[in-house]
Formats: sequence, C-alpha cells, structure tokens
Amino acid sequence: MGKYQQDVQTLLDKIGGKKNIQAVSHCMTRMRFVLVDPKKADEKAIEAIPSVKGTFTQAGQYQVIIGNDVANFYQEFTKFAGIEGVSKDAVKNAAKSNQNPLQRIMGALGEIFAPIIPALICGGLVLGFRNIIGEVDLLNGGTQSLADVSQFWAGMYSFLWLIGEAIFHFLPVGITWSITKKMGTTQILGIVLGLTLISPQLLNAFSVATTPASEIPVWDFGFAQVQMIGYQGQVVAAILAGFVLVYLEKFFKKICPEVISMVVVPFCALVPAVLIAHTVVGPIGWKIGDFIANIVNMGLASNFKLIFAALFGLLYAPIVMTGLHHMTNAIDSQLVNTYGGTNLWPMIALSNIAQGSAVLAMSILQKRNERAQQVNIPACISCYLGVTEPALFGVNLKYGFPLICGMIGSACAAMISIGTGVTAISIGVGGLPGILSIYPEYWVNFLLAMATAIIVPFVLTYIVGSRKLSQEDRVMESAPTVPAVEEATPAAVEAPTSSSSITLKAICDGRTLPLSKVPDDVFSKGIMGEGMAFEPTGDTIYAPADAKVSVVMEDSRHACGLALADGTELLIHIGVDTVDMNGDGFTLFVHEDDTVKAGDKLITFSPDKIAAAGHPKTTIFIVTEPAGHSNMTFHTGIETKHGETIAAELT
Repeated sequence: MGKYQQDVQTLLDKIGGKKNIQAVSHCMTRMRFVLVDPKKADEKAIEAIPSVKGTFTQAGQYQVIIGNDVANFYQEFTKFAGIEGVSKDAVKNAAKSNQNPLQRIMGALGEIFAPIIPALICGGLVLGFRNIIGEVDLLNGGTQSLADVSQFWAGMYSFLWLIGEAIFHFLPVGITWSITKKMGTTQILGIVLGLTLISPQLLNAFSVATTPASEIPVWDFGFAQVQMIGYQGQVVAAILAGFVLVYLEKFFKKICPEVISMVVVPFCALVPAVLIAHTVVGPIGWKIGDFIANIVNMGLASNFKLIFAALFGLLYAPIVMTGLHHMTNAIDSQLVNTYGGTNLWPMIALSNIAQGSAVLAMSILQKRNERAQQVNIPACISCYLGVTEPALFGVNLKYGFPLICGMIGSACAAMISIGTGVTAISIGVGGLPGILSIYPEYWVNFLLAMATAIIVPFVLTYIVGSRKLSQEDRVMESAPTVPAVEEATPAAVEAPTSSSSITLKAICDGRTLPLSKVPDDVFSKGIMGEGMAFEPTGDTIYAPADAKVSVVMEDSRHACGLALADGTELLIHIGVDTVDMNGDGFTLFVHEDDTVKAGDKLITFSPDKIAAAGHPKTTIFIVTEPAGHSNMTFHTGIETKHGETIAAELT
C-alpha cells in the first residue's frame, strides 16, 4: 500500500476520473493537470484531501499543490490511475486547448515580445535623452538646444541615433529571432530572415511614401517583378514572416532524411520564407499593421476619444493581471512606425503611477505596520519605475479598494493625456521616468496628467482606507532584524535536540525580500509554508546549513529540497515559472540523497537566460516542514553574502 493511496484515490475521483484527465505532469511543488472538462473538478473536496495544500487554475492548467513530496505523490497517482505522465511542455501545449483563441494569441504575443522588451525600454530611454539633447530649446532664450551650442552634445545626439535606429528600425530582426526561439526552431535562420527584411539593398520603409512608384527598385524575374521594399519598424509583417519560416523548417525536418537534413532543411526553409515574406506576407502584414494602427488611432482621435481613454485607463491594471497587456507592445510599435509616435504608451505609464500612488497611501495608512511596510515601500518604488506586478499582487489586489482607487485615478489621468494630445516618441520606461519618452511640447500636459495619477488614487485610497482598514492591518510589529554576521560565525546548524534552534545562512549573494513580494500566489500567500525570497546578484545557490538533499528536479534543475538533521525541511526554488525552461541555463551540483555542508554549491543558473525567457530570477526559500520550530524569524530587506549572512533563525 502506498503512502498516499487514500489521497490519490480521492483526488482521482474528485477531479472527474481518468476520462477527465487529458494530460498530467508535476513540478517541484504541484501536480499540473489539463482537464477535459474543468467544471467536473470538485475544488472544495480536493482541497479537503490531507495531502493537498490548495488548488488554482492558471493558463489552462488545473494545479494541485502538494509540496516537497509531490514526485512520490505523482508516481502513486499515475500508477493508480493507470495513466502515463507527460512532459511539462506537453502539458503546457495541451493546456492551450482550454484557452480561448484570444488567450492563445495574447499568450503567444507575450512570449514573442518578452525577450525584446528590455531593448524596447532601452530604446525608449535613448530616444528620450536624444530628444532632450537636440529637440528641446533650453538655451539662449529658448532658441537653441544643447546640440546647437555644444559640439560634444551634437556628437552625442548623432551617436545615440545609432542605438535608436538599431532597436526600432531593425526591430523585425528581434521579432523573427524571438519567434524561432519560442517555437524551438533554428534561431540563426530567424536572424537571417529578419536581416533580409531590413537589408540596405532595399528601399527603406520610411522612404516609401515619398518615393515615386517608378523609382522603387525591383527584382525582375522576367515573368514577374517584385518591389525591393524594406520592412524597417514593421511588427505584423515580421511576425507573419517568422511563422512562415518556422512552419517551413518543421515541415522539411519531417520529410527530410536525417543524414542530409543539416544541408537541405535550412536551404529549403529560408529561401522560400524570404521569397514569401517579400511577395505575400510582408505586404499583407504591412496592410494589417496599418489597419490596426489606424483603428486605434481613430479611437484616440475620434469624438469619443475621452471615453476610449477612460476605459483604457480604468481597465489597464486588470489587463496586466491577466497578461493580455502584451498586445499593447505590438500596437505601440505599429503606432510609432505609422504615425511617428504613440498616444497609448503615456496612458500605460500613467496607470503605473496611479497604482503606485494607491500603494503610497497604503504605506502612510500602515506606517506602524512594519511587516506591511516591507511590501508597501518596495512595491511603490517599483510601480513608480514602471513595474506594477509587486504592487498589484502584493498590495492592491490583496485589499481590493486600493486597486479600484488606482483604476479611477488612471482613468482620470488618461482622459487628460488624450484630451491634451500627449504623444510619446516610442515605448519607454513606465511610471515617473515615462516623461522621458514624451515629446517635449507635451511635457506640461503630461505633468498635469501625472499629478492627477498621483493625487486622485492617493486621496481616494487614504479616505477609503481610513474607514476600511482594521487596527490589526494598521499596526503590527515585525520581528527585529539582525545585521549580517562576521566570518567567525559558529557552525550553521546547532546540535539537533528537540529544543535546539537552527541558524540558516544566506543561500546566495543578493538582497532578501518578504515572501509576499513573490509574484506567485502559492509562495506569496504562504501555502507552502513560511519563508522569504532572495533577489540574487550572482548565479549560484548554496546550502544554508548541513543537510541531506531530499528531492531535486533532475530534468528542470531549477529547485531542490533539503532535510536537516532534526527533521526540518526546506525548499529552494530559483525563479518563478522557470520549470518551463526545461533546465536550460541551470546546472545541478547535487542529487537526491546527497549530504551537503553549509556553503556547498547546489545549483548555478544563467540570469540572462531566465530574463530572456520572461521570468523573474527571484529565488524562493521556504520552510516546508518546521519540525516543531514554532518561532521562525526571516531577516528581510538586508544585503546578503552566501555562507556568512544569517538569513533565518528557527527556535
């Protein structure tokens, strides 16, 4: 009889039986199901199972939280159910069948644009600084710019365009590369395809409108002519071309013998893809992109523009929480390409500010709640710098009313922005620095909108919070923090007696964060147990104490469990949703049942690959089994050095 026999029987019954399971796999803490009919799952009955710590649905997957022993539970479940487990990729692909077409499109766009966003933000800042240097007349009575009076700044103005052009004009290269990366095909072919869309042999896309049709160069094939037009800055055309290449490569890989595939497949995929890109999908994509941009621009410039702005400002924060906001990156890029600027991006920056202002009010209301302040203050700063997820999930959604107050303030600010014609040069940094992306002639208007996005949510949140927040929410002292210890610290784990205390050292170099800041409800809500998080500055995770390795994810290599001598169990999980990376960028130095000493190397990881995959590298550190330790102190908000800094104490 298995350890979990009764629990797996109950789970199989309450999840709808074997016939309701389309696919199942597991990660470090949870079972991941794709169900034929999710409505057949009896959520309350499943959560009542002793081994189950909670359930939730995400991206078409029904996830059942088990904990560190999920691998054993999974083995018993699949054996009892008589089903074969599948890879996490297979589950992820099967889960898409539970998503509607819009969700699948948004998910695909999000995965395509996620690796490109850092470049777009950098490009927005570059163009913003360039704008200040060469376009704003600050000197000699408002008649000359810095570039007009200084050779240094004139040179800098010219130099910065090298970066701006590379990011925005040559954007198709990044898009076609990202598509091949996402679809698992040959990335260098995606890069080459992108280069053929912006080659200097072609007429620059930005010159087409001013070039007479008779002067546009052509490829003359005798029976047909094809215009040699580039696709600089084009988004939709690049996306369509990228998918043509991907599916051609997959097709020829299927039919081509392995022995000659290295020669035949790249040639048969790339050459037709380039031809199709310039004759079919490129022109179609150009028209579609212009159509989308025109529709959005009509909404932003019509007689109903204030209503459009109010709705966008009101709903943008909830859209972020669903992940659908990735679509705006494509729309913004297309607006910039078509009209030389975007009215959409300023409203996004204002929404960031509005949600941050709601958190600022919460910070003042909870100034005597030290534990809440550990979340409020970093979340507010993050929002004002353009990253809203910590504020949305860690504060505003938790209490409800700050989210609504922020949405109202965002709607008011959006109406001012659109009503006064505020236009951004390009996508840039959100939040307060967003003004750097705004054309200088609209700075005063944008500052007025920014003031609205700060004042309205702040005042509303403060008024509502003054009435709704309980005394417990307002005042709660946290455990005192302890500074980093010197190198002469005694052994990390004291003698394991029933009354012993345990000192756990930092698992990496970096900074500690409250668990509530982790953008994953399973961890941030303490479902798996109490703990903390680390924002690593290095690339290595070390053992916090002498321990036995109880479990590792051999395939994904992103997490491991440790068992201490007194029965205490720990979970270390690198990044959020990094299981989807299938081990790419991770190296394990331990295996199950290994014995490790405090400071031993456990896992190394690539921060660049995690970022490129669109995941945070925030590393979670959880006490999943306290083994009688009733008092646990986690020292958050401090800089750490692995093996030296005391991160937690269990007594």
